[in-house]
Amino acid sequence: MREKEYDVVIIGGGPAGMMAAGRAAERGARVVLLEKNASLGTKLLLTGGGRCNVTNAEFDRNIFAAKFKGAAKFLFSLFSRFGVEETLAFFHTRGMPTKVEAEKRVFPVSDQAQSVLDVLVEYMRVGNVHVMLGAEVAGFEMAEGMIAGVRLGGEEVLRAQTYVLATGGMSRPETGSTGDGFRFLKAIGHTVAESRVALVPIRVGESWIRSISGASLEEVRMTVFLSGEKKESREGALLFTHFGLSGPLALNMSRCVGECLRRGKVTLSLDLFPRSTFDEIDTRIRELFERQKNKQVKNSLDGFLPPLLIPVVLSLANIPFEMPVRNVSRTSRLVLARTVKDLHLTAIGLLGKDKAIATSGGVIPEEVDFKTMRSRLFPNLYLAGDVLDIDRPSGGYSLQLCWSTGWVAGNAVAEK
Repeated sequence: MREKEYDVVIIGGGPAGMMAAGRAAERGARVVLLEKNASLGTKLLLTGGGRCNVTNAEFDRNIFAAKFKGAAKFLFSLFSRFGVEETLAFFHTRGMPTKVEAEKRVFPVSDQAQSVLDVLVEYMRVGNVHVMLGAEVAGFEMAEGMIAGVRLGGEEVLRAQTYVLATGGMSRPETGSTGDGFRFLKAIGHTVAESRVALVPIRVGESWIRSISGASLEEVRMTVFLSGEKKESREGALLFTHFGLSGPLALNMSRCVGECLRRGKVTLSLDLFPRSTFDEIDTRIRELFERQKNKQVKNSLDGFLPPLLIPVVLSLANIPFEMPVRNVSRTSRLVLARTVKDLHLTAIGLLGKDKAIATSGGVIPEEVDFKTMRSRLFPNLYLAGDVLDIDRPSGGYSLQLCWSTGWVAGNAVAEK
């Protein structure tokens, strides 16, 4: 048993846990970080396709917090303490430059998640954080309404004045996110909302989707219909895959799709040109056809649609690929315009937690003081990252939640 050797015990070596550990140590606390994997930041290295979408360059705190929907009212004070500007300054001053891409997504200039991990590891090293790898936590010990210790394998118990739980959610369980923290918190009396996939690709029923796997569009509007009733509509970048839809737009719509699938038939309408009206698209197609009257129609749409989409769209519009452009009727041309403005797909499911970017579920926000990230039930317990039940979109918002909650929790435990 190690007693009073540390001021702070932090459970979880992901982005929130490492940020909390580094900040607490920076302020003078003696910190131990427990990670059950053999290395730190396992999931962090997978984010953004290995490039790591560090945050989103939306500097208006009101707009940024509003992206978290129902949790916005809890988060404004959090982002006021450590938000996007502070996050970028944190990484920039530690030698990691960043760049801003589409939809204000921020990435390291190196395009390597390892660059982000290196900064965090060095941050902890400078603060003399003791990192214990392969440290499997069994749960909390309680005494008089407080956390009295953390049980490890065997008989070992770590004791400290304060504790930070940052074990993540349940996405990508192969990285160690298996809901351990949810079990610990339920056992001591916290209210933990059920975990479901929240940011995950969408499966569709149409077989032709496989023929356009790899095609992408930077700006598409997706509308979700439940038994013919419109439920939600958003715009964003979309990637077609062999099973259906991925990319930021699909991820951000996946929760709505998942909820609707539990209630009935779900159809998706894709507007491939959301910034143009139907008449504008028809005019554009007509002008294309007029310039290329002697070509086959399959060769006349280059530059209008990605090459992989051309045969699919023509097939859906019932226009023979080999037909000369001059023979395409006005009626067929209008059907083609309608197809690209309202491309129908049938949603049949979501990929599992092993493919999810994030999961919903966790401790309900009402049980946390977001000014310090302290549990409202246990005065010496602090919570950070994905153990919180906070929905957020794709685009850097998940990691910003980790940086903000981790930094605020680490700051608060050191102060305490």
